[in-house]
Amino acid sequence: MATLHPTCVIAPGAELDPSVVVGPFCSVGSRVRIGAGTVLGPHVSIQGRTSIGERNQLVGHCALGGMPQDLKYAGEESALVIGDDNVIREFVTINIGTAAGSWVTTLGNRNLIMACAHVAHDCQIEDEVILSNNVLLAGHVRVESQAIVSGGTAVNHFVTIGTLAMVGGMSRIVKDVAPYMVVEGNPARVRGVNTVGLRRRGKSPEAIEQLRDAYRRIFADESPTILAIQEMEARGGLTPELVRLLTFLRDMERGYQGRYREALRRSSGAEAEAGI
Repeated sequence: MATLHPTCVIAPGAELDPSVVVGPFCSVGSRVRIGAGTVLGPHVSIQGRTSIGERNQLVGHCALGGMPQDLKYAGEESALVIGDDNVIREFVTINIGTAAGSWVTTLGNRNLIMACAHVAHDCQIEDEVILSNNVLLAGHVRVESQAIVSGGTAVNHFVTIGTLAMVGGMSRIVKDVAPYMVVEGNPARVRGVNTVGLRRRGKSPEAIEQLRDAYRRIFADESPTILAIQEMEARGGLTPELVRLLTFLRDMERGYQGRYREALRRSSGAEAEAGI
C-alpha cells in the first residue's frame, strides 16, 4: 500500500502504486493514476482524469489536472498525461485538455517545471524541457525537447518553441521560436544561435557552423526567408540540425502570424464549417 500521511485525502477509485508517497494535506481525485516511486509533497492537489508516470517529484502546493481556464470548456472527458522523472515545483498549475484542442495536455519525461509556472490546456511539453519560475504558457502551446524558457516569460496560444531553443527571461513570445536559436525581448526576436546548449548536447562543430550561417543569412541580414532556405538547400551537405531548422522555418512561413499550429486549427475549423 502507498505511504499516506494521515491528513491527506485520497478519493475512492484513485489508483496509486504501492511505492507512492503522499505527503500532508494532499488531495487526490477519483480518476487519478500515479505510477511507481512518485512522491507528493505537502498540499499537492491532483484532480481530473490525470495519469502520472514513475519517479516524479511533485513539490508542495502544485495543482495538477484542474479544469481549463477556457470559457468554451463544458465538462468534456479530457485529460492530463505526465510521463516519468519530472520535477514539478511549488505552486505550478497544469490543466487538462479541451475538446477544441487535442483533448489532452501532455508533459513528457525528465522535465523541470519551476515554481509558479502555468501550463494551460492542450499544451504539449516534450522531454528534458526547463520552464523557469513564473513562465506562463497559454493554451495549445508546444515546447519541443531540450528547450529552455527563462523566468517571467509569457507565451501566446498556439506557439511552438523549437528543440534546443533558449528563450530569455521576461520575454513576450507571440510567434513560433525556431529550434537552436536564442530569442528574447518584448516582443521577442532572434538574437543568435544557442551554441552553449548545442555543445552541451554534443552537437558537432559542423552542425553549429551551419546553424550560425543560417542565422546570419535569415535573421541577422533579414533576407527573405524562403529565398535563403532555397539557397541553403541547393548547396547540399546539410546536417540534420540545419534540415530541422529549415523545415521549421518553412512551416512558420505557412502559419498564421508565424504560428504554424494555429494555421492548422483554422484550417480544420474551416473544413468543419464546410461540412468536410
